[in-house]
Amino acid sequence: MLIDFFYTLRAARLPVSVKEYLTLLEALKKGVVGPASSDAADGAPGACSIDDFYFLSRTALVKDEKHYDKFDRAFAAYFKGVENLADFTRDIPLEWLRKNLERTLTPEELARIEKMGWDELMETLKKRFEEQKERHEGGSKWIGTGGTSPFGAYGHNPQGIRIGQDKGRNRSAVKVWDQRAYKDYDDSQELGTRNIKVALRRLRKFAREGQEVELDLDDTIRSTAANAGYLDIRMVPERHNNVKVLLLMDVGGTMDEHIARVEELFSAAKTEFKHLEFYYFHNCVYDFMWKNNRRRYSEKFPTLDIIRKYNKDYKLIFVGDATMSPYEILQPGGSVEYNNEEAGVEWLQRLTRAFPKFAWINPEPQGVWQYRQSIAVVQQIMNQRMYPLTLRGLEEAMRLLTK
Repeated sequence: MLIDFFYTLRAARLPVSVKEYLTLLEALKKGVVGPASSDAADGAPGACSIDDFYFLSRTALVKDEKHYDKFDRAFAAYFKGVENLADFTRDIPLEWLRKNLERTLTPEELARIEKMGWDELMETLKKRFEEQKERHEGGSKWIGTGGTSPFGAYGHNPQGIRIGQDKGRNRSAVKVWDQRAYKDYDDSQELGTRNIKVALRRLRKFAREGQEVELDLDDTIRSTAANAGYLDIRMVPERHNNVKVLLLMDVGGTMDEHIARVEELFSAAKTEFKHLEFYYFHNCVYDFMWKNNRRRYSEKFPTLDIIRKYNKDYKLIFVGDATMSPYEILQPGGSVEYNNEEAGVEWLQRLTRAFPKFAWINPEPQGVWQYRQSIAVVQQIMNQRMYPLTLRGLEEAMRLLTK
């Protein structure tokens, strides 16, 4: 069974060897996860949970954290829909936030859903937690699944608080009450086209500096001719791309739809720019960012320190879909993950003041920008310096940054 899994990982261009595969089989045979099973000798994992097998196989097969993202995608593709790898007799526990209700609302029903203000929304949520004593499905009031309540998961409300859902459907939640794991963008992603690199090259600024030298052919010819034909070799410092780029990338949530294109952009940027610094944020920049999504809670970089660390000659490039609740940009405490003391707009303005050459690259199709209130807000903060993630959009953004 697992030999196909091995070939799936190899097809995903993961450096997985036969020796590591045999190590995984040996670990399963000896019952490292779940009870030992005679089936394990044939490559079956025995009676272990999908989560246990995931962590064991990742530990045995993946030797570098930079490959975790590729492994996760290959694992999900191969084991999609599998809840238990061998023990199919186990009872599946009833989950609090189970996807069992997808209501189809008529236009009249949608029209009756009223939007709550920020203060009212938070106060009402507090009261619901105090009043509710059991699980609830459907309806328009309690915390639960489905329905039109502003609190819960898999339902419909234009401005609600999402609790426990793995991803948004309507993209209108103003706060998400669960901790989510994001993945670093893969900077080794092969480009399907060289056009992105060509567009980014418009930003390159060459300077002659450093100790490495190269032949200056034109000056050598002139000096030799002026020296009555005696060879007079002239050398100059080698030219280097001297442009400095600070890349801030939105990750997680609605950005999951754009992972492939952003990875191509990230990979091209790391190839083209020698002086590239990058950080991640989610939806909007607040008082801290991070460089590793698996350690984003333990390795935080204060935004103020980032502003102080880099000189104003850095070109600032935001990459994000700017698709969120406007509260996340304009309201203190509006972050979906924690209560930020200052609104996101304050941090965006600090960054653009610190780095005068800035632009925002948006992977969302430009045709939908007019329908997203948050995109209009970000465009205004960016002084309309928002460009689509297309060849023309990148060329226009790079041309702006070179001025």
